[in-house]
Amino acid sequence: MHQVPVKRQEDIGLSPYELKFRGRHRSQDVKITLFDISNNDVLETTIHSVDEIQSYKDKLIWLNVDGLHNEYLMAELAESLHIPTEILSDVMEPGSRPQTEEFDNGLFMSIKMMQYGETLNKISIDNLSIVVMKNMLITFQEEHNRLFDPVKERLKKHNKRFKSQGIDYLTFALLDVVIDNYIYILGTIGEKIEDLDTKMVINPNRGTLKIIKLFKRELSNLGRYIKPAWEMVACLVKNDSDFISQKNHKHFKELQDNINQAVEILEYYREILNDELNVYHSSMSTRLNDIMALLTIFSVIFIPLSFIAGVYGMNFDNMPELHLANGYYIIWCVMLLIAAGMLWYFKRKKWF
Repeated sequence: MHQVPVKRQEDIGLSPYELKFRGRHRSQDVKITLFDISNNDVLETTIHSVDEIQSYKDKLIWLNVDGLHNEYLMAELAESLHIPTEILSDVMEPGSRPQTEEFDNGLFMSIKMMQYGETLNKISIDNLSIVVMKNMLITFQEEHNRLFDPVKERLKKHNKRFKSQGIDYLTFALLDVVIDNYIYILGTIGEKIEDLDTKMVINPNRGTLKIIKLFKRELSNLGRYIKPAWEMVACLVKNDSDFISQKNHKHFKELQDNINQAVEILEYYREILNDELNVYHSSMSTRLNDIMALLTIFSVIFIPLSFIAGVYGMNFDNMPELHLANGYYIIWCVMLLIAAGMLWYFKRKKWF
């Protein structure tokens, strides 16, 4: 998982209108893919220059841009599509919080998208910026990924629905995939947390504490992205934007329900981890008390035995018991009887 985004020294004091990439290069080249959904069959095309987009302006299209570091390309997009530079400036800052903002001819929103790598057992995080215009949807990502493959498949199979519902429905579909991945990742981590809960009851140890702290840190990192996304979606639903039609408003309400569920799952597993941490400390404290009780019992048993051994270990001439023929065996019997009696008494009191 990525570290907390920090501002570089060279980015301090930059104008919010300046088109400068403020992240780190995660892709070598910028790739622009255009999906024309105006016809019955979706046409997928790779765009090599901004001028090619002009021929699609009257059609229903989805423009996906992989790579944010080409400042000249961003300036061309701003001029050609009439997108304010302050909007594209936010696009070129991947470390910014999720947000939504409406401008003259479009709606801008950004959100963090996550993918769980099954093989590497690692969560990758990328910034997704979305610009919704009248007949055009533009998505910006730092690097190419396969997160939206299910949407592309739906787009090709059910293009008539996307065409009739409008570009805002496609926006909903993309955001829905992002939030569904939140829930999937939280569920995957949650299964491990619940397995840990079962193991901890059987045998809590120092390794358990290390795993609990690791999960707490991981959930804190996820919360740092999911909660701002929840705020963004709530703001999106609350604001009556001209770029979200009334017929699709119900879908964005569904989106809000999904992000609410993600936040609830996040808080639920955080509480479980806090409970596990408390149980761990209680278990270790109980175990320590049991050990101390056992050591105390043995210490108490040896106190009278040490006393007897100390008395008969003194070097006085006048000690009659030392001259008894069976004195050694008698002392051993007395000491064993005292030890056995004390053990019986402690057992009867259920002190161990």
